[in-house]
Amino acid sequence: MSRRKRTFKREVIPDPVYKDVVIAKFVNKMMYQGKKSVAQRMFYGALDELKGKVPGEEPIAVLKKAIENCKPSLEVRSRRVGGATYQVPVDVRPSRRLALAMRWLIQYSRERGEKDFSKRLAGEIMDAFNNRGNAIKKREDVHRMAEANKAFSHYNW
Repeated sequence: MSRRKRTFKREVIPDPVYKDVVIAKFVNKMMYQGKKSVAQRMFYGALDELKGKVPGEEPIAVLKKAIENCKPSLEVRSRRVGGATYQVPVDVRPSRRLALAMRWLIQYSRERGEKDFSKRLAGEIMDAFNNRGNAIKKREDVHRMAEANKAFSHYNW
């Protein structure tokens, strides 16, 4: 355990258009080398792509539902017990759930084949909204891993 002072959570300023903290965190995760305006342009372009795709739904509602669908409830953590390392399933904290869901959406958007990133992100968000796509597959893999190692849950700390 570290002997230094406890770190504190930084306050995230809500995004300028929708006044939402989750969107601001999403844009911050998308950002490369401090280029926030580029990340915002790509993100709002993806929301524009989503506008006509789901009738009767706002793009922000689609994004929030997609993030909600990607959030894992369990994950495995390595735990060393007597010379052996076990993968112990643990519950995921709410802040980490959100971070993992956003990270997976962005990561698998970057791997898609569409022409520009706005279209890729919109496609991955649509897939996650409909409970398919790589981000959902990743969540299922994490859950499957936790389920397979349920026998070691008594090593939980």
